Amino acid sequence: MIAARLAAAAIVTLLFAATAGAEPANLGDLKTKITAYHDSGAYDRELARVDAKAIAYIDKSGKHVAHAALVLDIDETSLSNWPEIKADDYGYIGDGPCDALPKGPCGAKAWEMSARAPAIAPTLELFRHAKKDGVAVFFITGRDESERDATATNLTNAGYKDWDGLILRPVGSHTPSAADYKAPARASLEAKGFHIVANVGDQKSDLAGGHSDKTFKLPNPFYFIK
Repeated sequence: MIAARLAAAAIVTLLFAATAGAEPANLGDLKTKITAYHDSGAYDRELARVDAKAIAYIDKSGKHVAHAALVLDIDETSLSNWPEIKADDYGYIGDGPCDALPKGPCGAKAWEMSARAPAIAPTLELFRHAKKDGVAVFFITGRDESERDATATNLTNAGYKDWDGLILRPVGSHTPSAADYKAPARASLEAKGFHIVANVGDQKSDLAGGHSDKTFKLPNPFYFIK
């Protein structure tokens, strides 16, 4: 996803700073807490909890809907960019190489083009469950068309096989919010006859704008996309 990405720690700091007279939260402390959340297993447990709810919902609703579909975001929903995020200390480096992992710097585009991101295991389970139930699965991502081949390769290598569609942004396109691109993309699937029973993402902008029966928000304390 090559878009302006703000570290979650910085966002929280700005929110604290907005309180008149209050000292902002310490950025170093926030990074430490976010790292502990990830490394303790709490992050993985929350991912599993939300994806399990999506599986239960598809079991209940997806089997009874003609042309049922599941929509998945990619970054921090289907694939994990943790190696890049950790190497860059929660910052965002759009350009430049990523050839010194686990050390940084790691350019986001170089990382994505390397097709090395591992699957988020609970979402992979959701994907396989949906496919087994005959539910079509589409990926809608903020990555652009220049990354189609690398993204498809990464998804396949991570275990996502035989999906029904991969929708990426046109190169150079911009919208005020990711929702302004993703909601019309879902509408285009509906226009083709699909009934989107569930939409899963890690950002509110992945889920806003309708065109799905139910949404499922995965945790992402690492960055924010408007």
